[in-house]
Amino acid sequence: MSLTLYLHPLSSYCHKVLIALYETGVPFTPHMVNLGDPESRAAFAKVWSMAKFPVIRDEVRNETVPESTIIIEYLAQYYPGKTQLLGSDAETARNVRFWDRFYDLYVHENMGRIVADRLRPADKKDAFGVEQYRAKLKHGLDMVDAEMKDKTWAIGEHFTMADCAAAPALFYADKVLPFADTHKNAAAYLARLKQRPSYARTLKEAEPFFHMFPTA
Repeated sequence: MSLTLYLHPLSSYCHKVLIALYETGVPFTPHMVNLGDPESRAAFAKVWSMAKFPVIRDEVRNETVPESTIIIEYLAQYYPGKTQLLGSDAETARNVRFWDRFYDLYVHENMGRIVADRLRPADKKDAFGVEQYRAKLKHGLDMVDAEMKDKTWAIGEHFTMADCAAAPALFYADKVLPFADTHKNAAAYLARLKQRPSYARTLKEAEPFFHMFPTA
């Protein structure tokens, strides 16, 4: 296979790319990176100096492609599969990109900052910052709940890159700020995402690593 995906199965942004790959059926070779292992990190840094996953390495085109959204767009351009994740016209594509950015910036990012604080030493924690991130995350979930009142997927009836972004963002957000009782539409959307075969497979592969997720 010409494509190698550098990833960790617990990584939310890796989930985003895995969903896209499983949706489109594009063949790839997974390469797990352990950033906690100096040898694994050093080898990965030779592929992408920032040592941040996910990263796709395309040997055929001699391209190294980082960042989840850019990877999905790269795949759509050079390895189109059975599912069109960017939309079939410019207006739809713009809408897809907006919701992709929304989930990354207003749900995923705030969730990630809360999780990152849990990994800090006790004397380095930022309680004030966490409360701010929780408020921002709740605001994002409020918007998702209103938006998903009468839609199946992020932009309507077609599964797109925006849903690839939404799935891990909401999945992990529910672990740091449970919303099943407060945001019914968002919770129903998350349930549909978890039942989608591409994300169900991703979650199944991540199961052995869930014990590593910081719960508090």
